[in-house]
Amino acid sequence: MAAITNIPYYTRHESLQIATMISSTSIRTIFNCNLERAFKTPMLCDICKVHTGYGPMPRVTHCEEDASWGQTGGSRKIYMAKTIGFKGGEGATDYVLERIENQYWKIEITHFKFSALGFTKFQGEWTTTALSNNRTEVLYTYRLFSENRWLYSFHWLITKICWRIYMKHVLHNVKALAYSEAPYLHP
Repeated sequence: MAAITNIPYYTRHESLQIATMISSTSIRTIFNCNLERAFKTPMLCDICKVHTGYGPMPRVTHCEEDASWGQTGGSRKIYMAKTIGFKGGEGATDYVLERIENQYWKIEITHFKFSALGFTKFQGEWTTTALSNNRTEVLYTYRLFSENRWLYSFHWLITKICWRIYMKHVLHNVKALAYSEAPYLHP
């Protein structure tokens, strides 16, 4: 029997006893560059060139308090441009939850300073696998967390359609940075 996929995952937030829905989406692609470049570029290059805005998503203008970024436990404050739905300024905080060199990143975006449409946090994963001939497979995954049961269906659609489109835009930018060998801003 085939496995059923795309079913929202529910968990319980222990301290609040609120059901949390986690919706996720993934994109698998090939980077025509070496493993190290495909691994480091999305997290260590200039985030302003990665998150350039798309549709209602504001572009990142700069980061602050980012001295620890790139290391497990590191963080940075993200600042975004003004849009119809956001006044501009500090937008969120990014955290590095896990880094396995040349294999895997796990980050979390939280402490939103704008309407995140009811989402409470986002978790991103970037998994790299070396292939032959200077090619690297990348699996790019995001999990979006929601605690508003009335918005679960809406959040699932946002994740599967809107966020996935935004992820494709980000992948395009990351590939351009990787292929141009853009400098790393963090260790």
